[in-house]
Amino acid sequence: MEVFALVGPLYRRVQRKVEETAPVEGLSVGVRAVLDLLREHGPMTVPQMGRAQALSRQFVQRMVNDAAAQHLVEPTPNPAHRRSPLITLTPDGKAAITAVTTREHAILRQVGGDLTDADVATCVRVLTRMLELFEDVDVDAP
Repeated sequence: MEVFALVGPLYRRVQRKVEETAPVEGLSVGVRAVLDLLREHGPMTVPQMGRAQALSRQFVQRMVNDAAAQHLVEPTPNPAHRRSPLITLTPDGKAAITAVTTREHAILRQVGGDLTDADVATCVRVLTRMLELFEDVDVDAP
């Protein structure tokens, strides 16, 4: 519970910081999350993105629509399912998410202290295991 007590406020503060600087790229936090997910995993369907982010399909669809309106993503045919297209980054989308992540990494490199790569790897391992524990939670349930 100590980890959750720290992660919640940290997440909210980082999101606020992203929102404060989002006008630089003109991206909302939700659109930025969609672009980042597609950058990391390649083309995905809206339901896949919703599950990956533990967000409702409807919310992700709105973010995809916003990104498409900005020409950052585009639907492409999905050979596995005709009614659920794959969402793909456009060249403009790739450029936008690269600019955002480059700026964010520069900000986060300012974290001081004596943290080592092993410390970061351990933190990622702990958070990954915690996420796996709750992967069965239905984010679309009321």
